[in-house]
Amino acid sequence: MAKIVECVPNFSEGRRPEVITAICEAIGSEDGVTILDHEMDGDHNRAVVTFVCDATLAVDAAFRGIKKAGELIDMSKHTGGHPRMGACDVCPFIPLGDMTVEDAVELAHKLGKRVGEELNVPVFLYEDAATSPKRKNLAKVRKGQYEGMIEALEKDPSRKPDYGPAKMNIKAGATAVGVRFPLVAYNVYLGSNDLVVAQKIADAVRSIKGGYRFVKAMGLEISERNQVQISMNLVNYVKTPIFRVFETIKSEAARYGINVTSSEVVGLLPNQAVLDVADFYLRLEGFSKEQVLEEKLAAMGTGGGAGETFNDEVASSSPAPGGGSVAAAAGALSAALASMVCRLSVGKKAYAKVKDELSDVRDKGDALRAELETLVKTDMEAFNKVMEAFKLPKGSDEQIEARDAAVEEANKGAAQVPLEVMKKSLECLALAKIVAEKGNTNSITDSGVAGLMGQAAVEGAGYNVRINLTGINDKEFVKKLSDEAAAIRKDAETVAAEIKQLVEAKL
Repeated sequence: MAKIVECVPNFSEGRRPEVITAICEAIGSEDGVTILDHEMDGDHNRAVVTFVCDATLAVDAAFRGIKKAGELIDMSKHTGGHPRMGACDVCPFIPLGDMTVEDAVELAHKLGKRVGEELNVPVFLYEDAATSPKRKNLAKVRKGQYEGMIEALEKDPSRKPDYGPAKMNIKAGATAVGVRFPLVAYNVYLGSNDLVVAQKIADAVRSIKGGYRFVKAMGLEISERNQVQISMNLVNYVKTPIFRVFETIKSEAARYGINVTSSEVVGLLPNQAVLDVADFYLRLEGFSKEQVLEEKLAAMGTGGGAGETFNDEVASSSPAPGGGSVAAAAGALSAALASMVCRLSVGKKAYAKVKDELSDVRDKGDALRAELETLVKTDMEAFNKVMEAFKLPKGSDEQIEARDAAVEEANKGAAQVPLEVMKKSLECLALAKIVAEKGNTNSITDSGVAGLMGQAAVEGAGYNVRINLTGINDKEFVKKLSDEAAAIRKDAETVAAEIKQLVEAKL
């Protein structure tokens, strides 16, 4: 599984939808970044955005969101019911798939450094990214909130940020960047407007007051509903499940003669958290998530249909995905193998002298893999555009002319995509050569296969450039792409031969 990361930045704006829309557009402006959800709360004056992407895209995406928030939100004028210290108040990374906590912490440092230096915003690292035990708890990091931190940052050495200036950015505030377990933001509404009672019930479940170890809670007044709310972050839904917290709140509320009217989840939550609730209340015997239809289908594979993998799609009667997509996939595998060899080398004494170089190769390989995986889909889309152009009507001279122009333009696009695959795959070959020469010798065959896959990607994509150029009348365009493809192919042959020689010498 790829290294996928979830990011859940919280922004201090819950009353202007256009602001959050602009922030979401900034975050998702690059291919490969998917906005899963965004929710706004007017009373809290806060919004929670959830996005996922390959780890190589996460820092840039989060940075774009933080930058846009700083442009559109003025903390000196902000009021709301939720604790806050910045336009982007918190930005946690949650590792998924093969992503490790250590990988995510590395992202947190990169983002923190960039936000601090480029945006002049104080940045604190928290939870698993914390640089000291005292900063693990977000509440301690945010003590005093925006207003109180203005003076504290300048006068209290212990409040010095991990990155950025030791001075509050008056407009954008300060930001906390962290790494954590998937968190469930969960609120319970009471049939009362008594804030004192809500605060007492919150104290009964919150960790810091002797409640549940993995619960952060506060009692809040929700004026638009004339109700009070127990607002919570369940920081480990496995060790402190939702149903246990809910039942405790219900029991505590009954002591005051108050009913629980409803509850809500803010943002997304893991499937298992919901299954645990169903299991508890339905008293299911021998239940497992494998009995859930969607879970079973997901376990069978991914692709165009239930259980359908990329290989299944290629093997089907559909002309796309075809050779162009397969060439891009081969390039992605070349990059993946190069990154793997780096990870098997970095940190070992025998390769200490090349640690920095191989770390750089690893990061470049991860980025190339993500780009080539995107090109798998882009190649399919380009082919489909050609097919759509051929289907245009040709009943009149005007329609024929328009159809020919559309086919010409579609063919140009279809030729440019595999050319891009060739360029990226040549870069993969360069990385494969470095790891073959300097990487872990126990993985020399992996380096060799990385070279073979890179060369196959260049050759395969080259075929697709050539076939698409045959349908283009623009001779200048055809010559330009033909020359570029030929030059890349020649360079690839040279590098591939050098990789083979290195591999053969070490076997």
